[in-house]
Amino acid sequence: MPLIRAATLKRLCAAAGAGMAVLTVELDDPRGYGRIVREGGAPGGAIMRVVEQKDASPAEQAIREVNTGIMVAPTPKLKSWLARLSNDNAQREYYLTDIVALAVADGVAVSSAQPHAVSETLGVNSRNQLAELERAHQAHIAGELMGRGVTLADPARIDVRGRLACGRDVAIDINCVFEGAVTLGDRVSIGANCMLKNVRIAAGTRIEPYCHMEDADIGANCRVGPYARIRPGTVLSEDVHVGNFVEVKASSIGRGSKANHLAYIGDAEVGRNVNVGAGTITCNYDGANKHRTVIEDDVFIGSDTQLVAPVRVGRGATLGAGTTLTSDAPPDQLTLSRARQVSIPRWKRPKKTK
Repeated sequence: MPLIRAATLKRLCAAAGAGMAVLTVELDDPRGYGRIVREGGAPGGAIMRVVEQKDASPAEQAIREVNTGIMVAPTPKLKSWLARLSNDNAQREYYLTDIVALAVADGVAVSSAQPHAVSETLGVNSRNQLAELERAHQAHIAGELMGRGVTLADPARIDVRGRLACGRDVAIDINCVFEGAVTLGDRVSIGANCMLKNVRIAAGTRIEPYCHMEDADIGANCRVGPYARIRPGTVLSEDVHVGNFVEVKASSIGRGSKANHLAYIGDAEVGRNVNVGAGTITCNYDGANKHRTVIEDDVFIGSDTQLVAPVRVGRGATLGAGTTLTSDAPPDQLTLSRARQVSIPRWKRPKKTK
């Protein structure tokens, strides 16, 4: 019974007091369950016994209140009742549920309590049942989220596999998965098909569809994605833009900076108001060790630039497109490395030999 709640068990213990209590539930189709037989057949009557399906009379089989299999009993008396169990029944089995009748015979009051939902009492004996209870579990989580003001595009298409804490006016699109501890601040928007694990996202940030984020802190009013990968150790400050097909790992990016497309930022410290052009990568791995790249404030990095770490780009520097930077770039200067462009006259493109 993976969905049983602590509150339900506490309620059952409170109902038992110094006596005994049985967790019961009413089913539209009670076949296969032990029926709760009450005094006089009345719904509010005292519990007298539990009768199993094969031993029940037609009238008893019509009873819809059933035993869930969870009981609370005083330990010393329970030992005595267990010793008195008999297998004098249709299946020649020892029924633990027979202790209910033994308790009544000994003058011990038998009470009952009910769960909040029937799904709490369901067991798992197959992959199908596991999937059904997983959906019931997720439906419960979705209901709680919406009850706290979260907008879900489709409550049937969300998976929370840890703890999801949401602020005010949070919106979550379809097919998003949340693992570990995820915190979404006020007015955060999560696009469709995102995967978030151990992530904190501050207020006003928008995560576009198809993003994968893990072990990261995202500041306020950022825009991430679509198709961005934020790896462990990433810290984005406020108003940062990380666009499509950009990967960030073990790096900090300062306020107002942006890497809008096709870039890799790894083991780097990026300052404020930095523009990272398309195709830019930090070459942080030499085959054995990782090295850091430092990019100071107000830097402009042209497209298709490689920064071979360890390297530092000074404040206000500009790196020309296509640059391979292997030593520090001075502040407030243009740094570039390019081969001279050459055009070869009368050159012929090779043709395929038949």
